[in-house]
Amino acid sequence: MNKEDTGNSPIVFGRRDFLIAAAGTVAALAMGGCSKTSQASSPHALPPLPYAENALEPVLTAHTIGYHYGKHHRAYVDNLNKLIEGTEYADLPLEKIIAGAAGKMEKAAIFNNAAQVWNHTFYWKSMTPKGGGEPPDALKQKIQASFGSVDACKKELAGAAVSQFGSGWAWLVLDQNTLKVAKTANAEVPFTSGMKPLLTIDVWEHAYYLDYQNRRADYVNAFLDKLINWEFAMQNAG
Repeated sequence: MNKEDTGNSPIVFGRRDFLIAAAGTVAALAMGGCSKTSQASSPHALPPLPYAENALEPVLTAHTIGYHYGKHHRAYVDNLNKLIEGTEYADLPLEKIIAGAAGKMEKAAIFNNAAQVWNHTFYWKSMTPKGGGEPPDALKQKIQASFGSVDACKKELAGAAVSQFGSGWAWLVLDQNTLKVAKTANAEVPFTSGMKPLLTIDVWEHAYYLDYQNRRADYVNAFLDKLINWEFAMQNAG
C-alpha cells in the first residue's frame, strides 16, 4: 500500500507500491500535459523546449538548462531508443512503455529511461518565464479546498521537494478529485499509482547544482515564487 496519512502530508511512492492495473487508464489522462510525447512512436525524439534556454533567467540560467535539457534529457531519449529496439516496447507510446515496464526488475533500465523522458518533458512545462503569482480562479478554489490556501500548498510542495532524500521529484497531483502533494524517488511517476500529475519540481542535483550548488531549498523556493506554471497545472486538472 502507499504510505500516506489522513492529512495533506506528502505521499511517498515506492516501486513496489505501483498499481500497475491502473496505469494505462491514468496514463491516458496524463497525456494532456505531454501531447507531443504521448503521440510519439519509436524511435522517440527529444521534445522541444517550450521556451528559449535563457528564458528562465536569472532563476535558472541558460547554462543549467543547456546541460539539463541538452545532455541529461537527450541522454534518456537516446538510451531509451537503444533499449527498446527489437523488443515488445519498440512501437509503443511513452506512457505505455512506462506502464508496461513499471515494477518489473528485469525492465528497470527501460522504465527508468522512459519515465525520465516523460518526467523531464512534464517538468519543462511546469515552469514558465515570469511564472509564480496566483493560480487561475478555478485551480485556486481547488487548492483552497484541499490545502486551505495557495501559500499552504506551496509550503507543502516545498517541504516535499526539500525533504526528498537523494534524487527525485515533488508533485502536485489529483487523487480522486482531491489535490495532494506527492514525492517520488529517482524516475518514479505518480500516474503508475493512480494519481494524475498536475505539475512537478525536479530535485535531481543536475536540475539546480550549477546555479545553486547544494542549496536545494533556495532553488525550490525560487521555482515556486517565480517559475511555477499554474496555467499548466490548471490544464491538467481540467
